[in-house]
Amino acid sequence: MGTTPALKHPASAGAHTDPRQRARDVLAMSRPRFWIASVVMMEVGFVLATHHIVPRGPEIAALALACIVTGPLLWLAVLAVNDAYDLPTDRINPRKADAPLVAGRMTVHGALAVAAAASALTVAAAVPLGGLFALGTAFVVALGWAYSAPPIRLKARPGADLTANAVIGVLGPLGGWTAVSGTAAGFPWPIAIIGVMAAAALYLPTTLVDRDADEGAGIPTIAVVLGRRATFELGFALWTGSAVLALAFALADTVIDASLIPLHLASAPVLLVLYRRLLKDRPTFPEITVVACAYLVPCIGFAITYVDHI
Repeated sequence: MGTTPALKHPASAGAHTDPRQRARDVLAMSRPRFWIASVVMMEVGFVLATHHIVPRGPEIAALALACIVTGPLLWLAVLAVNDAYDLPTDRINPRKADAPLVAGRMTVHGALAVAAAASALTVAAAVPLGGLFALGTAFVVALGWAYSAPPIRLKARPGADLTANAVIGVLGPLGGWTAVSGTAAGFPWPIAIIGVMAAAALYLPTTLVDRDADEGAGIPTIAVVLGRRATFELGFALWTGSAVLALAFALADTVIDASLIPLHLASAPVLLVLYRRLLKDRPTFPEITVVACAYLVPCIGFAITYVDHI
């Protein structure tokens, strides 16, 4: 295992005095483009729990709060600490040249303070949604810190980094379920296997995006250890497994309705081709986003057949 590089910051760096710039930097650290993933997972869990798509009555407030907790608040909590401990890597990554810490608009101490405050606020905001939801939220926050911060730093432990991100594929929908039901009882666990495999398959290309910078900084991520080809093929195998398992469930008429067999037969080859063509070798985040959005097609089909009414 490589050691975590010491965190240093240029002497000229410091807190930005412009409140508007500070707010923009904090917003940038939360990566708004990632919020949609949380919204989708909350909605999937909500549909599974209620058998309808549009929330009504108390469900509106519950789902809205769940999306805020797992969207901007949670992402800020886990990504601010990630930015703090990834600074040595980010400094040699052209893609991060204008990041708040790299550009010197925020210090490592400031980023950790933002992460700590966001973590506390995330868990506190989850409490009104019930003890189980709050406990799950606290677990994900702790997992986010463990992923980035030493001495655990799962990011630098190949296999552990993949597991930490894949588990979100089940915790996300389960969070949407518990936010409106208050319990995990009745949750369709078979569907979670598909989500875990898909989440893992979409995480692996993200390690390829920054592989060169991670290798240069001596951080042994899974992409650094396995290499580009093996990392991609592992992701493709998981992506294929997710599609095949979804089709198998449809064929067995288990959780996924048998009427979706034609949709899965048609969409699976498209999903596999997109993954193989766009994410091989040196993928970009926009390309990963395209593949992830394509995955929504069978998800929408599932929702349409699963619900009793809109």
